[in-house]
Amino acid sequence: MNKKVILISIDGMRPDGLCACGNPYLAELEKTCAYTYSSRSVFPSVTLPCHFSMTHSVTPQRHGILTNTYVPQVRPVQGIFEKIKALGGVSAMYYGWEPLRDIALPDMLRYSRYIFWKMRESVDACLTDEALVCLERDKPDFMFLYLPDTDECGHADGWMSEQYVKTISAAIDQVKRVISAFGDEYTVIIMADHGGHDRSHGTEMPEDMTVPLFFRGKDFTPGEIKEQLSLLNIAPTIAKVMGIEPDEDWEGTSVI
Repeated sequence: MNKKVILISIDGMRPDGLCACGNPYLAELEKTCAYTYSSRSVFPSVTLPCHFSMTHSVTPQRHGILTNTYVPQVRPVQGIFEKIKALGGVSAMYYGWEPLRDIALPDMLRYSRYIFWKMRESVDACLTDEALVCLERDKPDFMFLYLPDTDECGHADGWMSEQYVKTISAAIDQVKRVISAFGDEYTVIIMADHGGHDRSHGTEMPEDMTVPLFFRGKDFTPGEIKEQLSLLNIAPTIAKVMGIEPDEDWEGTSVI
């Protein structure tokens, strides 16, 4: 495999919430990443369908997962975890929402850690702590780090509430920790699965469907991306960076 990749998904992070959070590290991301604040989610803009589309590069209507309850695919599509395993690569997933376990088939992950979001004041920080240990100790080829606090705050306090914006800033602090430690060794992708409005999401409203997306690594030219991207571009881009052939059923394309 050519290079190693870390994918960080900040659940429920709206672009305008990110821009409003005031975290000074955002300027560093804009300076060092190829980025867009207008990438598209998928409909329904719900966490499990979104992440399945992110890792399998097909729409929910194709993979068949339309709610946060997993159902087996009628016409299976291989995801990025399966493509990595087929070539002898090692994947890890650190996540704070249990249904995400189903985005990778059994035996696709060498390392995984789930932390129940109600058991810690900041699941984002705890997951990042443990992911950093794994990255240092085990050097997986692909690390998927899922940060749930922003979405939980949106449901509890409302999207674009003061607490929601603060929670985004705290998530960006975790991004900074990962890049500071492994940004020279890994390509890093930072994104959200969906946005939100009021205390919910799942519609085709722009507030739900618009997400930020950052690519940091030697394959990317820093600056704003002008073309329209979506969650379907993620798996093909990871595959391109890692030197993996994309699956023939994938609908998205690499951004490089």
